[in-house]
Amino acid sequence: MAEQGSLYVVATPIGNLADISQRALTTLAEVDFICAEDTRNTGRLLRHFDIATPCIAFHDHNEQQKAAAMVERLVAGQNLALVSDAGTPLINDPGYRLVNLCRSSDIQVIPVPGACAAITALSAAGLPTDRFHYEGFFPAKSHARKQTLEALKEQSATLVFYESPHRIVDTLSDIIEVLGADRQLVLARELTKTFETFASKSAGDMLAWVKSDSDQQKGEIVLMIAGFVKDPDAISGEARQTLSLLSQELPLKKAAALTAQIYQLKKNMLYKLGLEMGL
Repeated sequence: MAEQGSLYVVATPIGNLADISQRALTTLAEVDFICAEDTRNTGRLLRHFDIATPCIAFHDHNEQQKAAAMVERLVAGQNLALVSDAGTPLINDPGYRLVNLCRSSDIQVIPVPGACAAITALSAAGLPTDRFHYEGFFPAKSHARKQTLEALKEQSATLVFYESPHRIVDTLSDIIEVLGADRQLVLARELTKTFETFASKSAGDMLAWVKSDSDQQKGEIVLMIAGFVKDPDAISGEARQTLSLLSQELPLKKAAALTAQIYQLKKNMLYKLGLEMGL
């Protein structure tokens, strides 16, 4: 019986072909076949590097049907490379079902790392990167976008999104409505390509800039949003409710002191709030 093959998850360039690794080239040349999101795009890459490995179309619309057949080939001893149109497979691209099925079938899955648009953008954005929250593409409809933004409104980590150029103006408008015109953004466009652009501006200034230059409404976009910074003097609704309940049983000064201790707030600020609330 033939030894099982391996699945290689191979990252490819996001624009500049010189970014491909030697390991990726060797892997693509040596595997038995390549599962490609778009065989035409991958075909151009392979021809550029004189690689003749056959390709099989493997994308969102056929992944569920083809994953089992790919595993059968792997079990039979063939080696497979999985690639997306650009960047690292599975990061907002097809491949999850295949990798998951391989793992559950005890087939070795080997990552061949390389470019990823989200990480590339973050590395040069100038926003905090110790914590970041990757969301993929924004929803296409404004209402759903606003719901997404509302859910992330107080997320302190840097937010990372992909966005289509034809929606960028509407998306920036929704960001302003939900997060405010002062929230800091970084827009990274056409990464590693001839017209690579990074812009760091407030949401309000970013919208005005993108509207004024139609070139900024073209190409692949990574949009990063600075995380929420809590106002140290902000008093939450929970703290207000606690102050109100305690003041029914205690003098306001004591109620303010206890609430301040619970929520790590300034007791003088809470005492003043209690007076304003008529407690």
